[in-house]
Amino acid sequence: MLLVPRQLARAGMTGDVPYYGGRFSPAQAYAASHPRQATGAPPAPPPPPPSPAQQAAQLEALQQLRDDGLISAAEHARLASRVTG
Repeated sequence: MLLVPRQLARAGMTGDVPYYGGRFSPAQAYAASHPRQATGAPPAPPPPPPSPAQQAAQLEALQQLRDDGLISAAEHARLASRVTG
């Protein structure tokens, strides 16, 4: 016997998920009509602050870039402020 939607409504088998002839178990029907929220990966922890030796090396590299004319004085100041925190 093939049930049509009107017969299913009379039998109390309503909802967003079709339940034709027992193809879904009640648990499967519930799971299909209530999808889980996707959980993203937790955010990565911030990197540890650079050591004073690393800061000095980065500032020296920035000074070399400025002396070579690859970055302007304003860019040097902006990047140096990021290095020192």
